Amino acid sequence: MLHVRSFVFALAIAGVALLTGSAQSDDKKNPCTTPVPRDKGWVKRHDGFVEIAKKGGVDVLFLGDSITDGWRGFNPKNKSGGKNVWEKSFAPLKAANFGIGGDRTEHVLWRIQNGELDGITPKVAVLMIGTNNTGANSAEQIADGVNAIVETIHKKSSNTQVLLLAVFPRGKAIPNPGNTKIIAINKILSTKYAQAKNVRYLDIGEKFMKDSQIPADIMYDYLHLTETGYQIWADAITPTLKEMLK
Repeated sequence: MLHVRSFVFALAIAGVALLTGSAQSDDKKNPCTTPVPRDKGWVKRHDGFVEIAKKGGVDVLFLGDSITDGWRGFNPKNKSGGKNVWEKSFAPLKAANFGIGGDRTEHVLWRIQNGELDGITPKVAVLMIGTNNTGANSAEQIADGVNAIVETIHKKSSNTQVLLLAVFPRGKAIPNPGNTKIIAINKILSTKYAQAKNVRYLDIGEKFMKDSQIPADIMYDYLHLTETGYQIWADAITPTLKEMLK
């Protein structure tokens, strides 16, 4: 009887240890590297990108959040959006825009794991993502999330070069906590991940600033770009992009 009780007790201890280990493992899980979808409307937009990918013919792929999404529109009221700049600068390069407003690293990761790279082998993927993670995640978590996207791009399309852009500055008054975290993210990206094969890192953040602040005529809400801001973006990356496309 004693042996049976000892055996049961040992099993109980082992079970606690397993549960504790599982909890510790979950605690260490990085939400920025854990792919997740969003709502039905978002999935519908994703499905539209999948259909574009199936048709092929994409040499340059832009991936990101609302800042990238803004390439496809123009609002005359606040002169925001980069549609006109896109048509001049990137449409001739067989470019596609797979940006969705509100996306975080984990959402872009889910999208490219679920069809957005199926059917295309872009020569260059232009990636700028992470600002929407700054409210909930650490700089290290966010940088790891960005890197997970880069690694997934290369798993899906090994010859695709990634033009990895530093996260753009944000905020009416700098310094601010959000922008300080962005500086930390970019430091990790530049020192830890920028040297990977088929990756070119480019930090153009200073081009959006004047006297260390963001002018409203470049980012109308100190986050999203005006047409002037999109022109600055296009001018800043086009030489590097064309070099990568050779």
